[in-house]
Amino acid sequence: MVSPTAPGRGGHLVVPVLAVCMVVLLATGWLLSGHLVAGVPPLAVAAGRTAAAFGVIVLIAALTPRGRTGVRTAAARPRTVAVLAFLGFFAYYTGTLLGTRYVGASRVGLIVSLLPCVTFVIGYFAFREPSSRRKVAGTVLAGAGTVGFLLADGTAGGGGGGTGGGTLLTGGTLAFGGTLAYALYGYVYRQRMSDVPALAALPAVTGAATLMLGLTAVVFVPLGAISAADWGGVAVLGAVLTAPVFLISHELILRKGPLFTSALGLAVPFLVRLGEWALGSARAPGPLPVLLIAASAAGVWLTVGAPRRLPATETAESAALLGSTEFPESTGLQQSAERSAACGRPDRPSSAPAEALPPRNHL
Repeated sequence: MVSPTAPGRGGHLVVPVLAVCMVVLLATGWLLSGHLVAGVPPLAVAAGRTAAAFGVIVLIAALTPRGRTGVRTAAARPRTVAVLAFLGFFAYYTGTLLGTRYVGASRVGLIVSLLPCVTFVIGYFAFREPSSRRKVAGTVLAGAGTVGFLLADGTAGGGGGGTGGGTLLTGGTLAFGGTLAYALYGYVYRQRMSDVPALAALPAVTGAATLMLGLTAVVFVPLGAISAADWGGVAVLGAVLTAPVFLISHELILRKGPLFTSALGLAVPFLVRLGEWALGSARAPGPLPVLLIAASAAGVWLTVGAPRRLPATETAESAALLGSTEFPESTGLQQSAERSAACGRPDRPSSAPAEALPPRNHL
């Protein structure tokens, strides 16, 4: 793997290629999720997706001694692992996938993109973290843009097919609840698991989440009615689209930092909405919905955007506000990279997978 500080020949192309791959994987994941939950119970999608991602992550973690040591350390904290699994996977995936079934992937994707703003609000009120006019203005703008899009884009696709107030409220509440759970996941991870390399902690967390979601699906979902083709789609969602985002986002954080990586996610709601149109599940978005998505993205950027020459303490605080616009697994990776950046050193030692992964297919 190419070092972030000494990219080899052709290294100037690595970041653009990884950035494009990450955005495409995120957008494709949302579109596939929307397609799957239209015919497959969301709990089954959540359980299968997590199980497939768990298998890939375990394989990657097993490739390095540091990863194996970290897995044992994380597994020795069962209560923390259980809380992280519930917040970051069970509640997050259940809420967002159920929400997608009601109101469509583009709406839920935009709600999830508010994660940095939600994290900022939780940090301010629950943990007395510092605020600023810029962050408050960004959060208000992002929230207003998202609510406006939910109401204005009446042609957005949705598994429920409806755009009535009850459907929007139900789907929006479920998606926001999942996003809120993921914001709390970030804080719990930072407080209870920050000393463990992120990719090494994930096998324990995703394993516990697979158990939670799997047992719940067995009890409440008629799994035998799901076709082999649908199970194949779920496996692709987890192994091909979800797990690689761990690795790509981690590498981009090492090379370009968390703000750059977070900014890439702001393009995802646009692509998801255009994808729904291209696939025929929604009509072309009008100028107002596009403007509202742009307003929401601008608000998120104001919330996470850092001024030039940021003090180390503020850099660490900004890091806590960053999260993947789609997959909770990348939060721990970002926060690990942030702590190292604040100390003025690269993240090789603390985020293990950099040297551990097979040639460039890691998230």
